[in-house]
Amino acid sequence: MKIVIKVGTSTLAHATGRLNLKRTGELCKVISDLKNAGHELILVSSGAIGMGVGKLALLEKPTDIPTKQAAAAVGQCELMYTYDKLFAEYGHTVAQILLTGSDFTAKDRHENFSNTIERLLTLHALPIINENDTVATEEIKVGDNDTLSALVAVSVKADMLVILSDVDGLYSSDPHKDKNAKLIEEVRGVTDKLFSLAGDTGSALGTGGMKTKLTAAKLCAKEGVDTVIANGENPALLYDIVANEKKGYTRFYA
Repeated sequence: MKIVIKVGTSTLAHATGRLNLKRTGELCKVISDLKNAGHELILVSSGAIGMGVGKLALLEKPTDIPTKQAAAAVGQCELMYTYDKLFAEYGHTVAQILLTGSDFTAKDRHENFSNTIERLLTLHALPIINENDTVATEEIKVGDNDTLSALVAVSVKADMLVILSDVDGLYSSDPHKDKNAKLIEEVRGVTDKLFSLAGDTGSALGTGGMKTKLTAAKLCAKEGVDTVIANGENPALLYDIVANEKKGYTRFYA
């Protein structure tokens, strides 16, 4: 099975912006085990700007473009160094790919990207993808990694996109505000009504929210790719998702 896993900043980092070492270590262990089982995995990882904020000891996420790009440049180094070290412990080689919107809209660049991904998978490497925040401008940026992960999943003809977030999935209302909110475990068709259930923003360090995840699921559904939204707090949940055990997350069927 070919699976794209998107992990958000809220999963990777503490509120300080510093890396959550325990959770990131568990995530890398589970992904390594799934690769050992024969699955082809691609990781779309947020966290560069958030980690740059922590590494540069900034008090909050910057709002101006130059500081965001500086934080991304610093944070991406730490992010890939950590992934390289952790995955190497389980015998897996990682490869960094930084993309902008142009890599999906320009035919030759998109073809080069797709060919590179396929060759990396053939060589049993683990592609780790992020938006190239250091150079991306409004004209060429994808904007958020939920959308980026969907574009990647469609491009590589994945069987499934898994979006790990700070919530269990799509709820009937905002679970942070409504204690009676109920998890919607199965969705067949992303409708306007579903978008009305989504909030507007993500975490303080991240860029996405539930609406961007629904947009990603809708994009994938049209192209025959299932999407799962799950809580990244427990990376071992990936085993249940791959086995299609229906518990504790939302699955959007293609």
